[in-house]
This record gives sequence, structure tokens and C-alpha cells, in this order.
Amino acid sequence: MEEQRLYEKWFDDENCFKVAISKQLDINIEILKKLFQDAGDIVQKEFYLRRIQGSVRIYVVYVDGLVDRTVIEDGILKPLLYEWRLTDGKDLMESILHRETHTVDIKKEKSFDKTLLGILKGDTAIFIQGYDQTLMVSTKKYPLRSISENDTEGGLRGPRDSFNESFRFSTALIRRRIRDPKLKVEQGTIGQRSRTDYGIMYIKDLADPALVENIKSKLNAYDIDGIFDSGMAEHLMEDNWHSIFPLFQATTRPDKVASGILEGRVAVVFDNSPEVVLAPCNFNMLLQASDDYYNRWAVGTFARIIRYLAAFLAITLPGFYIAVTVFHSEILPAKLLYAIASARSMVTFPIVVEMLLMEFLFELLREAGIRLPGPLGNTIGIVGGLIVGQSAVEAGIVSTIVVIVVALSAIASFAIPNEEFVSVYRLIKFFIIITSAFLGLYGFILGLLVVAIHLSELQSFGVPYMMPAVAGDKDKAWMKGDFVLRVPIKKMGKRPFWVNEKNQERLKGKNNESGK
Repeated sequence: MEEQRLYEKWFDDENCFKVAISKQLDINIEILKKLFQDAGDIVQKEFYLRRIQGSVRIYVVYVDGLVDRTVIEDGILKPLLYEWRLTDGKDLMESILHRETHTVDIKKEKSFDKTLLGILKGDTAIFIQGYDQTLMVSTKKYPLRSISENDTEGGLRGPRDSFNESFRFSTALIRRRIRDPKLKVEQGTIGQRSRTDYGIMYIKDLADPALVENIKSKLNAYDIDGIFDSGMAEHLMEDNWHSIFPLFQATTRPDKVASGILEGRVAVVFDNSPEVVLAPCNFNMLLQASDDYYNRWAVGTFARIIRYLAAFLAITLPGFYIAVTVFHSEILPAKLLYAIASARSMVTFPIVVEMLLMEFLFELLREAGIRLPGPLGNTIGIVGGLIVGQSAVEAGIVSTIVVIVVALSAIASFAIPNEEFVSVYRLIKFFIIITSAFLGLYGFILGLLVVAIHLSELQSFGVPYMMPAVAGDKDKAWMKGDFVLRVPIKKMGKRPFWVNEKNQERLKGKNNESGK
């Protein structure tokens, strides 16, 4: 009960600390010890600084495991305790701030709430007797994995690095690619208890100010206990939350984020998340890959054609097979119809049942492969698919044609470069199967029509989701040069229409080949 009363006394409804920093060090120490009671990872230590007329007490607080102890010991404590000689009459805090400590990132802090937040982020707080402010020293050193090769959005050409869970590492990887002082990083925190750091990154003269403000307002529109991944924040920022299609582009590739920012889009980086989200987003962007722009334009165009065909086959092939074989078998050539009938001669289940059964088994193997460790997961996916498929055919549960159709649709889904988009295609595939099972080709076409109508209604921060297929005027129609057909870089002379009108042009050439 006493701890609850203290909490209600010290914190407001937004979990912010209301107590002011006291000039009496003993009061600050008492508050800190009660706040961090039973927190074994909080290091609190009192020191005495020697002066000509007596000593001065200071109190150092930090979280063990989140700090670089070398900086604390060599950059702060050693200069103060062993090398420091301060005569009376000089301001103690100013002397420590500007002369004595061997670190650059040190500042004063008046708020107790911000002091606590800094401590929990990995900073070191120094309380000084007689001062109602603290000195906050940046000593962060998080336990992180190193920047590794991208294993979720791979490519044959282009950089191999990817984001990790460090907020500052992620912003640095973007800053490394865009060395423009107009690149802004507006930081904040989200989550009452997690207080997760986030940063909104954009180029000031390219991004629409209304878009930036819209994203800020959506991030601050809800109070939530904690945000632990960018995916959770996406769900809070979406207007069309009922849609299964992603309205943000999530990526682990720094080059893709940098390219999006140069197109006037806004990137949102979250601490503890290796994925950065970009807005606005449309259908076409989710089917683009980074190496489309690194290869020759003809090669990139061919890859995109294959990708669009694969995306179409991934959702339509199983449903089309059911519609044709069950309801409209007369449109099949006689030899193919005989081959299908021969393959199904020993199968006891209807076509719809065996298709749903094989799709379910494949999804089960896919899910199991994700949860198991890497090498074992790959083995389960390959060996399990071969064994289950072959055994199911020999047992007369499914036909060989169904195994081929399911395998082709699965392979086609792997060609989609965005993992979140792949999950959407898996759901749509089952929807098309069900509509085709009830109405044949009419149900097949009706299912595709429902999906197309839904896509035509979606918008991502004011940008139609089906751009540039729905581009009407010439200012928007230029995006068709970066659609299925990727024109040469020399012809991509303008930025998207949502960029500031004064900065539409991004490529200038002496031979006037910028595509103006």
C-alpha cells in the first residue's frame, strides 16, 4: 500500500514523474532508492569531490548492462576524483560540464522525469549537492547483434547491409547514404511504459509538411503500454485497419529507405525493430526490388514482368484449377482432361477437398520451418514437402496434378519481395479457392473483382493504392515509367507527384535526357 501511495503521489496519469529535483542530495537519494527498490541492475553510488574548503557530495546512477563502463570510469569518475582541482568561487556544475569531464555528449537536465527516462535508456545521471539540476552523460552501449547481411530481402546486386534493433544504428545507416543537412530526424517516444524511441526521417524541401504532421498526429493519437516492433505502430497509424493489405512499406534495407526518402516519402524508425516503415505506399512499390535499379533497365523490366506474373499466379492458380476441372471441364483439351482423370482415378476425395488439404499441409510445413532453427527449418521444409507430397499421392489422398498446382503457386509466392505482402496473397488465395468452389469461373472472376474493387478504394496518406494504374493526368502518368516497365535511369527525371512542386525535377543532363 505504501508503494502504491508513493506511485500515486509521484506520477501523473501519463506515467510522468511529478517530483522536482531537490537541491538537497539526501532527498534525491531517498526518492531514487524507493523508485529503484528491488531493481538489482540499477547502480547507485555516492562520491566525494575534494575542494580546498571541504568536499562536495555527488551521486551517480546508471543501469548496468546498458552503459559503457569505460566511459563512466575514464571519462567521468577518474577526472573528477583523481585529476580535479577546483578552487572555491567557481561554479561547480559549470566546471564539470565544460572542463573536467572527458566526454562531449553531456548536458544539464532540470526535469526529474526526463532524468529517469535518460537513466533507463542507458545514460548516466550525476546529482550534485546544492543543485536542482542533474548532469546527463550519454553512455549508451546496448547488447546488440552486429550489422549483418540482409537475409529477408536479398538480391544479386547492391549493398548487403541491413538494419538491426538499434535505433541510432538505423538512423546512421540512412544518414550514411543521404549526406544532406536537409535530412531531418524528429525524435519522440511512444508507449507509456516501454517509452520506445522513434524517429521520423524526411528531407525538408521534398516531403509534404502535411504528410509529416499527419504521421506525427497518428503516432500520438493513442496511449498504449508498449511498442516493441514497427508492426505494432503500423496498426495504430493505419486508417483502413480493416484491410488486409499493408498501407506502409516495411523494409530492412537501408538503400530502399534512402531511395524512398529521396522520392519525398517519410520513414519512421523504431527502436528495438530491424524494420523501417515508409509512407506513403502503393501496390506497385511492394512488388519492386532494390536491384531493379542496379541492373540494366531491360533486365529490371524482365524481372518485374516475372514478378507480376508470379503474384497473379500465386492467388489464381489453385482457384482456376478448381473452377475449370469441376465446373467447366469442356474447355480443356481432351488429352489434358484424360491426364487429369487418370491422375485422379485412385483419389477418393473431391478436388476441392484435396486442394484445401494440400494447401493446409503446405502452410503447416511453412509455419513449422519458420519456427525451427535455420538449418533444421530448411530441411523440414524440403524433406517434409517431398515426403508428405509423395506419400499423399501414393496413398490416394491427392492427385499428382494438385501437388503440381500447389507447388507452383507456392514457388510463385516466393518471388514477391515483400514478406508482409506474401502473407496477404496467402489469404487471398484461399478466398479465391472458396469462391471458385461454389460458382466455378463466375466465382473465380467475382473473387478477383471483389479484390480489385477493394484495392481501388484504398489510399495510403492520400495516395491511391493502385497508382500508377489509376493515374489520370499527365503529372501522375509519368509514374508509369516506373511500373511494370522500368525505363532507363536517364528517363526518370521527375519525382512523384506528392513531392513539393518546386522540387519535382531530380535529374538534369547536359544532353537534355532527363525525361522532361
